[in-house]
Amino acid sequence: MQKFTITEPFLDSKCGLSEGPFYEEATNTLRFIDIVKKHVWWVDLNKGASSAKKIEYDISFGVTANLASSTDSFLFGGKHGIGIAKRDSSKYKYINRFWNETEIANNYETIMRANDGAIDSQGRFWVGAMNDPAYTNGKFDPVGILFRLDTDGTLHRVLENVTIPNGISFSLDNKTMYWTDTPTGNIYAFDYDVSTGNISNQRVFWHSDLGGPDGHAMDVEGNLWVALWGGWKVVRVSPEGKVTAEIEVPTRCPTAVVFVGEDVYITSEQDPDADKYPESGKWHGGVFKCHVGIKGRKLYDSKIASL
Repeated sequence: MQKFTITEPFLDSKCGLSEGPFYEEATNTLRFIDIVKKHVWWVDLNKGASSAKKIEYDISFGVTANLASSTDSFLFGGKHGIGIAKRDSSKYKYINRFWNETEIANNYETIMRANDGAIDSQGRFWVGAMNDPAYTNGKFDPVGILFRLDTDGTLHRVLENVTIPNGISFSLDNKTMYWTDTPTGNIYAFDYDVSTGNISNQRVFWHSDLGGPDGHAMDVEGNLWVALWGGWKVVRVSPEGKVTAEIEVPTRCPTAVVFVGEDVYITSEQDPDADKYPESGKWHGGVFKCHVGIKGRKLYDSKIASL
């Protein structure tokens, strides 16, 4: 097994929950979010970590994506739904909200929020929603939903009664979707119909006993690089479901992974048990970098037509 070790962060961002790392190749910029503190961070990788800046919003974002139709705005999955935010200010607008009238009456706009997601090869936006632990005393009930926003602006409920819908990746041939429900320890695989966006034939692709599988990214050989929350590491899982490499990180709760060339950048959460694991608390909430010698597959832009 190939092993890598990180001893310090690329950026000591001190986030409450850094998530959703996204690499914009055209500008060589890393973007990530702090769900807890409601920040979007930007790092000009030509200048390095010292260029990091953040914009604060009045809602939390769970995931962001680029828009094929705009260079001054980006798409987000946020507290109450899917929307568009300006890159240079805290302005945003929703284009499709998650919850129906019954759910709003049941306080879903307070107790739920967006989590991870991804854009597929056709420009559809996949976003998971889950309990917001800030309003549920840290409790996670199986009321989560995986949504799909089609390019015509239609919002679909694809999976329901899940707990923490997390990382989404697509196989190199776009015939398989990989999706995580973290508390189960499972990354699931689905047959994926790229023409319709429909998924079928759910099965367990890989089960983790090393930590909760969180966000993941795919390399150009079809391997998934998976952040293991509570596991102190990121692992590389082959298309056959075998762990073939691991990256040890100096904090217990890595959350997500993105490729930048042959490097991976890894976000993390503040360790809720930092008193028990003081070595984890030193760099928790930071962003880490590791050279792994392989590139990631291309990230797609959203092609939402109704903007």
